[in-house]
Amino acid sequence: MIGWLTTGLEGYGFFLGCFVGAIFGWGLRAVIRAEVARATDALLAKLDARQRPVSNEVIRRSWGDEAPVASAKPEVLVPPPVPAAPPQPEVPSSVESIVTRSEATKDDLIKEMAFSSPFKGDRTAGSNDATSNRADVPDVFDKARNWLFGGNTIVRVGLVVLFVGLSFLASYAASAGLFPVELRLALVGLFGAGLIAFGFRTRQERPQFGLALQGGGIATIYLTLFATTKLIDTASPVAAFALMILVCGLGCALALLQRSQALAATSFIGGFAVPLLLSTGGGDVVGLFAYYTILNLAILFIAVQRSWRIINLIGFASTFGILTLVVEAGAGTKQFLATQVFLIISVLVYVVTAILYTRITPSQAPNQDTDKAAKQFGNMVDTTLLFGTALIGFALEISLVGDRPFGSAFAALGFAGLYLALSAYTARYLPHANRLLSEALLAVGVIFITLAVPLALGARWTSAVWALEGAGAFWIGMRQGRWLPRLFGVVLQVLAAISYVVGVGPNETAIPLANPAFMGAMLVALPVLLTAYWLRSALRHSGSALATSYAQSEASLAKPAFFLGFAFWWLAWGMEVHRMLPANIANQAADFVFPSDLLLMLTMLAYLLSALGFQILGRRMQWQVAIWPSAASLIALGICLLGTLSAGSHILYTPDWLLWIIAIGLHGWMLYVNDHDTVVSRPIITGTHIGGVWFGTLLLADCMDFAIDSGRLWDTSWAAVGFLATLVAVLIGLSWTATRRMNPDSPSLKWPLDRHSHAYGWHAAVPIALFVTAGTFATALLASGNAAPLPYVPLVNPVELTVALALAALMLWRHYVIAAQLGSIEAKWLGGREALAVFAVIVFIAINTAWLRVTHQLLGVEWSGNALFESFYVQTGLAILWTVLALPLMVLAHRRSDRRMWLIGASLLGLTVAKLMLVDLNNSGGGARIIAFIAVGVLMLIVGYLAPLPPRVRNPEVAPKEDASQEGTS
Repeated sequence: MIGWLTTGLEGYGFFLGCFVGAIFGWGLRAVIRAEVARATDALLAKLDARQRPVSNEVIRRSWGDEAPVASAKPEVLVPPPVPAAPPQPEVPSSVESIVTRSEATKDDLIKEMAFSSPFKGDRTAGSNDATSNRADVPDVFDKARNWLFGGNTIVRVGLVVLFVGLSFLASYAASAGLFPVELRLALVGLFGAGLIAFGFRTRQERPQFGLALQGGGIATIYLTLFATTKLIDTASPVAAFALMILVCGLGCALALLQRSQALAATSFIGGFAVPLLLSTGGGDVVGLFAYYTILNLAILFIAVQRSWRIINLIGFASTFGILTLVVEAGAGTKQFLATQVFLIISVLVYVVTAILYTRITPSQAPNQDTDKAAKQFGNMVDTTLLFGTALIGFALEISLVGDRPFGSAFAALGFAGLYLALSAYTARYLPHANRLLSEALLAVGVIFITLAVPLALGARWTSAVWALEGAGAFWIGMRQGRWLPRLFGVVLQVLAAISYVVGVGPNETAIPLANPAFMGAMLVALPVLLTAYWLRSALRHSGSALATSYAQSEASLAKPAFFLGFAFWWLAWGMEVHRMLPANIANQAADFVFPSDLLLMLTMLAYLLSALGFQILGRRMQWQVAIWPSAASLIALGICLLGTLSAGSHILYTPDWLLWIIAIGLHGWMLYVNDHDTVVSRPIITGTHIGGVWFGTLLLADCMDFAIDSGRLWDTSWAAVGFLATLVAVLIGLSWTATRRMNPDSPSLKWPLDRHSHAYGWHAAVPIALFVTAGTFATALLASGNAAPLPYVPLVNPVELTVALALAALMLWRHYVIAAQLGSIEAKWLGGREALAVFAVIVFIAINTAWLRVTHQLLGVEWSGNALFESFYVQTGLAILWTVLALPLMVLAHRRSDRRMWLIGASLLGLTVAKLMLVDLNNSGGGARIIAFIAVGVLMLIVGYLAPLPPRVRNPEVAPKEDASQEGTS
């Protein structure tokens, strides 16, 4: 049915659904049978024990001297009559069931028990009894063979041969014309009546023989009436119809009188075949339906007294088979009222028949476990009638009313009402013996309600109803300790979520909150959240292997269920934020209720407020998973910021800045609460603090971007300086507040530095320091020094001051990191000479580019690589500048006797000389070249006088005086 509905009531969908359902049912059947087989191994072993012959000694010990003595091959074990006065002796369970069955042989007992067992395969590991194995699953051929060869085989074979002979006789008499046709048919009919009479007379002496004769007689009369009407045409169909009804009633009466299911089956098979045998092709179905209704009421009458399942199945197959033929032929549409009434009566008859069958048919569990099974599951349930009536009846009803408005939905509601009412009735008036029946009726009713929703409503309301229904089913399963309703509830809620997502669209309505989009998502969210709350702890179950396996999986559903419910909660508010006014209200095309540039911010605020609410709820109700969305508040802020930047907006726009203040305040409060609890893991909390620093840096950078954009300073050096100044401010703030507090001797601090100073001072500061380093290098190398509207002043312009401040911030942070004595490899590298070398390179580049900016701003050299390289002023200044830098470096190295520092200075001088020879010597400008050579030469003389090469220290223990005495020689 689901396949049929999902394909828009197309025919192929019905067969597709049947195929998928058959595969699913086959797999479920295999799993359940395997589970039941494992659970009843002990019972099956007892069944094998009952198949072993009971010795005379055992019976004698049980009955005393009055015990019957069994022969070597006993056929029947009949207990002696029990005296009235003496008390009954205790009978062992091993022989109790045998000695109390006076009319059953041992083989019959074993066969009956085998047929009552629903399991296949060997009874025990070593069982090789082929008869027992074949009896486990009787099929049609086995039943036919048992009827033919069981009991009085000769009589049954003779009846078959006789029936065939009478058929030939009737045909021959009709064609040969030996006697008047009426006489010939009357003789055959009288012969059938004679068989019935003689069989009824011998019913007590030879019951099997008598029943066989009566069945043959009824079949003979049916044959005679058929020949009279169809083959010879000597009687009217109406008269033959009435006579066949009488024959059917006679057969049923005889069957009830003698308690013969086979005789009743023969009568009903003939009765249901009468319309087919005597049909004239007139097309009037009213009489047909009336006749079948009489037969169905007769089956219902028998069902009150006898649990004859084969009779019920004959009526069920015949009734709904003829209904299917009528509907497919189109007669059901032409005579809608008659077909509809007959369908309703048939459904009622066979559902009630299924209930009556359960009422008088006890559970067929092996020996002493029968009472236990009956108490736990109730009596036997005929699933063919119970579920088949619903399936076929609903399919036929859809064929009749499917083309009418809401016809399918009302049909589903009608079936749901019927099954739910019967479930309530059986649960109230037959609570113990029909538990399984009541639950099955309830399940079918719930399925029809579930099916009615999509047939009548849209996807959004369908998802809402399914979610509520799923929560109800889960609650019932939780209260009753049953896993299957809980599984059904979970699956139904997942389908509800999928249904809503598939059908989601623009929320175009003028009604706030009370609209399908918001209410649909909220009605999915609330039941799912309620289910997640129930799943906080393990729920009880029956303890079976299937229940235990499901319980293990169910334990892992609590968190996913909450996240699904929270997502739909947020989705509901998001749909409300993105609500659009219809075109006829806005007097234009549909437009959003809120400004489009605020939608992302409002959606983010909806998440933060929801997370805060669930954080409060989770803390009060000890629901830990409800606190988890608050731990992801920084992610929501980051996504919103990236969306804002990508849209070309800024956080300082109005009213964006107000919303950002509220959002950051909510995030800070939730972070503070989580930091003082133990629900959210420490790494997540620490990561949130670190990420908060980077997020704040992005916010400051966006503010700087807004300021530069507002001042139209993108063509000046203020752009690079502004972003570098932002990074420097963050690094200085981290160094002063957190990095210097990483020392264990630091005084006690307030939150968050009391527990996260290392995270702020090291983990959060390292990327900032790297960006400051890269920004300093880029600013010094690329900034031209244009500080408009301010004039350019060498060394005190914004570029040089910011670069110097950045270098100072790096050194300050490095100093505090070294003082904290961190043990990581990165921290040790930061305190080594490699870090100083990197710093020295940046300082060297900053000094050189300062001279380049001077030549550009004051001497008019174009700010480009080629122009600067070819400028005499640049090259001459760089040569002198390098020599000036080498002079103090070498003098300081000489005073410290640091040969490495001195060699660095000497290398710089060598680089200067090489530049003079390779670059400056080729310049055609004589004045600049002269100045460069003279200045460099003088400075080198000064260096040679003030800072000769320090001596090599060969032995670290040599006294400093010896080094000083050798200084002149060196």
